[in-house]
Amino acid sequence: MKEVLRRSLTGAVYIILLLSAVFLSSDAFDFLFMIFGLACLYEYKRLVKLKGYYIFLAYLGLWWAYIYLINDLVLINILMFFTILTDLYLLYYLFSKKPKTFSGLHKFLIGLFYIGGGCIFLTMIPYKNDAFAKLLIMGIFILIWVNDSFAYIVGKTLGRTKLFPSVSPKKTVEGTIGGYIFALGAAYIMGTQEQIIGPGQWMLLASVIVITGSLGDLIESKFKRMAGVKDSGAILPGHGGMLDRLDSLVFAAPFAYLTLNIFTYVS
Repeated sequence: MKEVLRRSLTGAVYIILLLSAVFLSSDAFDFLFMIFGLACLYEYKRLVKLKGYYIFLAYLGLWWAYIYLINDLVLINILMFFTILTDLYLLYYLFSKKPKTFSGLHKFLIGLFYIGGGCIFLTMIPYKNDAFAKLLIMGIFILIWVNDSFAYIVGKTLGRTKLFPSVSPKKTVEGTIGGYIFALGAAYIMGTQEQIIGPGQWMLLASVIVITGSLGDLIESKFKRMAGVKDSGAILPGHGGMLDRLDSLVFAAPFAYLTLNIFTYVS
């Protein structure tokens, strides 16, 4: 009972902080995710035993450049290419049965683009036509929360088939499907209420976010399993570390950003 209360209180504080930043100003939102990115990098650095603090400086430089200085589509696409390429490499790492040892340079580049690039694109998503689309980014958060919540509920009540037991023993196929179905329902409802993109586009975006977000959660679970720890950190009582909380969002962000830009191009 105490654990449930602690998780609930931590979750409430996290959501209030997130909502406050989104609705206060775009600068508050930017700053919050810059800090979240630093926290995720710190936990990643400990998980993979990356030495030195250069990755923080590289992330801050990259974040500042792309959030405040760079508007060139070619340069943004270059960052997207390297971020998605890194994510695809991590998918290979996830499904590979052979033990993988990363060099210091590999750990640095993976952290910079997997977490740094993910946080940058997550921060860039709400900026549409030079305006800060609060409801768009909130919709993406809602999709992640709905998927996570109902995947847990359906998995607890109906879950029988393990999804990926060698990496995440508690996740089930039934829970994953259940979370996806409820996320699609939430996406359709948001599409009827919010006019930036239509119901069909919201549902397609939900599919991209749920699939890539679930893979991102498994990748972080593999990092933790390789490190022999349960959580990436302890900054969020009852929830573990910041990376535990944001792993799905960080991994899904570049794919969601790409999907939204395809919508704009097609329309």
